Amino acid sequence: MSYTGIITLGIIFLNVLTSWKGFKSRTLFNKYEFEVERILLYREYRRLITSGFLHVSWKHLIFNMISLFLFSIMLDAHTGPVAYTAIYTGSLIGGNLLSLYIHRRESDYSAVGASGAVCGIIFAAIALYPGMIVSFFGLFPLPGWLYGIGYVLYSIYGIKSRRDNIGHDAHLGGAMAGMFIGLLITPEAILQNMAVIIALTLPCIFFMYVIIHKPHLLLVDNFYYNQHHIEGDIDDLYNAEKANRQKELDAILDKIHHKGINSLTKTEKEKLEQYSRQIS
Repeated sequence: MSYTGIITLGIIFLNVLTSWKGFKSRTLFNKYEFEVERILLYREYRRLITSGFLHVSWKHLIFNMISLFLFSIMLDAHTGPVAYTAIYTGSLIGGNLLSLYIHRRESDYSAVGASGAVCGIIFAAIALYPGMIVSFFGLFPLPGWLYGIGYVLYSIYGIKSRRDNIGHDAHLGGAMAGMFIGLLITPEAILQNMAVIIALTLPCIFFMYVIIHKPHLLLVDNFYYNQHHIEGDIDDLYNAEKANRQKELDAILDKIHHKGINSLTKTEKEKLEQYSRQIS
């Protein structure tokens, strides 16, 4: 087995192990997920990477890992381990940076998933080898470029409908980052595969512009945006939320002072524990 193949198996193993632990422990999940407030205000930049090894369900995890495995086979034959690792890591970070920018005013926005990194591998493979065929266990063979376009369309729907905790907008950022890094490593592919590269790039750039500047133009209703969009920057949101948290904490401490800690409800004890962890 090649070094790139070993790296792919290592990535899959880490995703399975970390996601499984996240399924069992909400505390671990919360500690490492992508969360705007924790990244921008508390500078927990590790979440830009750690969130890429968590998933919301086995279905989410398996789909990402199968996609990674299928497209890594093609890259394995033509890129070395350093280039492959650069594409994966750059796509993971690039996808999350785009997501961070899009949701910079939504302090409570959170997401997980390796989708950005996987999208980067997919688009790098398609840009470098547009004639590749993707087949699931020998069934339903599809042109690689068609699979890539389908991934983009699914991402657009996921961004707007926001019915889960999956970082759909990281798909687009990861796809563009992966393709750019792949072409930077193999620049001769730009002229050889110009038509396919343009066909993949233009829709991504267009939708990224729309999502950032004119999200209302997309037809699918964004329930999350409607419920959470508040005018003001991240500092305004933080100060308001901090004041609310302080009021809750003061009320709990006042109750302990007058009635004792045993008078607290289960919910109040959980909130007190959360505050204690944040302070520590």
